[in-house]
Parts: sequence; C-alpha cells; structure tokens
Amino acid sequence: LTTWLAPILVFTMEDVWLARFDGDASSIHLQDMPETPTDWRDEALAAKWSGIRRTRRAVTAALEIQRRDKVIGASLEAAPVVHVEDADVVKALKTVQFDDICITSGISVTTDPAPNEAFRLPEVEGVGVVFETADGEKCQRCWKILPDVGTHKHPGTCKRCTEALA
Repeated sequence: LTTWLAPILVFTMEDVWLARFDGDASSIHLQDMPETPTDWRDEALAAKWSGIRRTRRAVTAALEIQRRDKVIGASLEAAPVVHVEDADVVKALKTVQFDDICITSGISVTTDPAPNEAFRLPEVEGVGVVFETADGEKCQRCWKILPDVGTHKHPGTCKRCTEALA
C-alpha cells in the first residue's frame, strides 16, 4: 500500500517507510512498483473509463480553443453540448458527473448528430463538441456558474453547496 500511495502522498509515504525501514539509503521512491493482481483487472470498467477519458479529451481541447481566443477565462465558464455517436459511451457518461470530470459548470450529452460547426478531434472519432457559455451567477463556494445561485438560504451559493453547508 505504501508503494502504491507514494506517487500521490510523497512525503507522508516516505515518513511511513522510514519509520519501518530506517537508514540513509532507504527510500520508498527507490522501491519497484508492485504488479497489479490479475483478478483486480476489470475489462468492462476499463472500457467504460476509456470512453469517458476520450470524450473528455475532445471537450477539453474544444474549451482550450475558446480560452486561447479569450472567449472564456476558465473552463467553469462553459457548459458545452457534447454529441456522441456511440450509445455505450453515452450510457457511461450518464453514470458519472461528466461536468465535474470536464471541470465545467454544466454539460449536455446527446446522441444527436453533431452539427458541421462542432469541434472534433481526429483521434476521438464520433464525438463533436459545441461550445456554450454557462448561464447564471458564479457560486462563491464551488465557482460553478449556475442559474440557481442566490436563490437559497446562503445567497451566494448554488443548491449543492447550500446543502453541503447545512
């Protein structure tokens, strides 16, 4: 476990390692990464997340063009429409908070054919992204731009953040 967490919790895992294996030549970062047990591999889950990551790549590339052109300053100012041809990928996208994965204020996923002006990445076939700006006000807690900000108990927050603060 220490070796697996070392790339993420660098200093903490080094302290844990040195508490057990003290010495100047001892370091968790000099250990080989253990092999993942074969029975831990889930091909269906890997395929699901491969589709999600590929779609996210197209979304973030489309947003980067808008950022470069100074249309938006941050991805949270966007609420793009994502046109996906593969029904399995659409199904996978609906099982996650895809707007959070793409770091946008909102996102619409549709199986409708992408319009000609939609952004496409050649390496991500079957995905078209139409840029839309997010409507509403900026939540003071999560920074998402949502239409319900200011309509809850905490005036500067969205519904989700108001519930978290309750």
